[in-house]
Amino acid sequence: MELLLFHYPFTFLFIAFLVLYQVNPAFRYFCKMTFYKLWLSTLSILVIVISIPRGRSVENLKFLRMLLMPLKYIFGIKIVVKGKENLRAKRPFVLVLNHQNSLDIMVMMDIIPHRCVPVAKKEILYMGTFGIACWFSGIIFIDRKKKEESITTLTELAQSLHKENICVLVFPEGTRNHSGSMLPFKRGAFQLAVKAQVPIIPVVISSYCDFYDQKEKRFTPGKSIIQVLPEVETLGLGPDDVPKLTEQVREAMLTAYQGISGMMNGASH
Repeated sequence: MELLLFHYPFTFLFIAFLVLYQVNPAFRYFCKMTFYKLWLSTLSILVIVISIPRGRSVENLKFLRMLLMPLKYIFGIKIVVKGKENLRAKRPFVLVLNHQNSLDIMVMMDIIPHRCVPVAKKEILYMGTFGIACWFSGIIFIDRKKKEESITTLTELAQSLHKENICVLVFPEGTRNHSGSMLPFKRGAFQLAVKAQVPIIPVVISSYCDFYDQKEKRFTPGKSIIQVLPEVETLGLGPDDVPKLTEQVREAMLTAYQGISGMMNGASH
């Protein structure tokens, strides 16, 4: 053993790494999450280089999507999309998704439409090369601590929906949610949809607990279901209708989430 370690230290370390990776779930979790972050930061450089001649544009989002798409195959995550026909709207709309953790970035790439502008928290902008790649891809950054500035940004965005023929993607929970349910929805996405008089398309991603758990340090191959719900019309609605609209969409999404997550939990037992 000592002779092997002395003459072939790198071989020994590589074998030790493989053994530890196979037998220790926490180590495997750490390796996968490190690889995930390195993949994002490293390949974002390529997205930046390709985007520079075009400047900041929503059209660059397709390069970011190409960067993220291989990850589901690398990690062995099968993504099943239901109701994708509900995304075939030929007019602008607001897409609302439930938010669980950083894996959402990878999973949502299977349904993100052409010329769709995600709205994200401003902290992402400062995530090194990935934040810069997001900026070049036209992602709108909101500072959650500055409410008036956020309202101004959403108002300008509402005016751009029809003019630039884009759709917008928002996480209405406002932050990551590990509770296995849904947090109360913030009203910004719904105010935006009402102001622009465009429909809302709710999208629900099933719980990741079948293959991912941050507390247990578990990240295995698995399956995720994305359910695209029918659009919710906002034509004729005004500011006073926003609270009811928000709760209506949340209830529909929560029911769908419990349904598809229950299917996943049942399949895993």
